[in-house]
Amino acid sequence: MQEQQFIPSKKYQLPEEGHVAWESPSNIALVKYWGKYGEQLPKNTSISFTLSHCKTTTKINFKKKDAEKDFSFEVYLDGKRTESFEPKIKQFFERVEDYLPFLKQYHFKIETQNSFPHSSGIASSASGMSALALCLLQLERQADSAMTEEFFNKKASFLARLGSGSAARSIKGNLVVWGEHQAVRESSNLYGLAYSDDVHAVFKDYQDTILLVDRGEKQVSSTVGHDLMHDHPFAEQRFTQANDNLEKLLPILASGNLEEFIHIVEQEALSLHAMMMTSHPYFILMKPNTLQIINKIWEFRQTHNSKVCFTLDAGANVHVLYPKEEKEEVLDFIKNQLVGYCQKGMYICDEVGFGAKSI
Repeated sequence: MQEQQFIPSKKYQLPEEGHVAWESPSNIALVKYWGKYGEQLPKNTSISFTLSHCKTTTKINFKKKDAEKDFSFEVYLDGKRTESFEPKIKQFFERVEDYLPFLKQYHFKIETQNSFPHSSGIASSASGMSALALCLLQLERQADSAMTEEFFNKKASFLARLGSGSAARSIKGNLVVWGEHQAVRESSNLYGLAYSDDVHAVFKDYQDTILLVDRGEKQVSSTVGHDLMHDHPFAEQRFTQANDNLEKLLPILASGNLEEFIHIVEQEALSLHAMMMTSHPYFILMKPNTLQIINKIWEFRQTHNSKVCFTLDAGANVHVLYPKEEKEEVLDFIKNQLVGYCQKGMYICDEVGFGAKSI
């Protein structure tokens, strides 16, 4: 499916005013994407767990306006006007205007809030941009009764990707593939695809406890980090490694082999940060407490015959992944041995979820 198929082929009778609301989750990649080209397209395929509790709720009030010369909107975070968010929203509107040609016809009041603490170090771009994309597309769907659920989900993911690449993976769940790969039927660089092949029961209620090591702003943004892959000496090897790891992971997801799952997931996390440490300029987003936690997890896994493991996003925080049957034991381990490495002892308990919801 090409981009042109997401451009409406006819004009719709759109409402004069109204409101729409969606909640959309964040996600955590198991096989990481790092490096992009063109307009938010991935250099390698990724696969992620959709989360359940870490989500963004967005409500949009819309009303037609007289002039259609420019975009008209205002953004509120937790009830407060947040003008600092508005340049990014304007950029998003510019990117998606061809696919949502009605945008300049309306004034939008965008109200958004996160279920997780603001500046907690959890990337909110995936949940935030996917929730916004869903709200805007919902307006089109109100006027197009022929739009199928499948098309709606694909276009929502396509639009969300233009706001934040990882947002393409937040529409559905519990596992989502983004990026074209020969091992995944119908996979695409344009949107995320819910992975519907055989998945072992152990992965359908997998747990993710997020340890908040550092709530501060990253010294290097993800956008800058992605751009540094263009001239990275190990970029091509990394893209090959990620695509190979995804292919290796698929039979593991079917068999429930957690030892092999752990090996790939942890290798992917460390490879992601290795790319940051070997770029030009180079940078380190892990903190000393990140490394302390990783070593504690390795020690606990060995001494308790546990299947707990870690993954990392582009930051210092640690996602502790484990099967639900180990929940009580692992949470005791976190409370007794790991919270001391978290900023103000903060952590968030989450688990895999099944995508966004209209509210």
